[in-house]
Amino acid sequence: MRILNRLYRGVDRTTDVLSFPQISDSKFPHSEILLGDIVINIHQAKRQAAEHGLTFYEELKLLLIHGLLHLLDYDHEKGKYQKTKMRSKEKKLLDAISQ
Repeated sequence: MRILNRLYRGVDRTTDVLSFPQISDSKFPHSEILLGDIVINIHQAKRQAAEHGLTFYEELKLLLIHGLLHLLDYDHEKGKYQKTKMRSKEKKLLDAISQ
């Protein structure tokens, strides 16, 4: 994960999840498309689950949702408003799939 993070984002440290979009335009031309790939660092997910008081599978769900939102053009690194917007959407989606 550290190598992928350095190669594709220029950040020389490990991370929990990376998303690689297949399209560069945020306007989706079709109803059925391949959004991209999501890579989850399983070792980091285990550590974070313990830190966050979640089960391993709850942490995986959260990371998958986080990666999916990045593919849908959400970006928590673009400012406080965007971070709040993305966190809110993460919570709503996590609640929806946990019911």
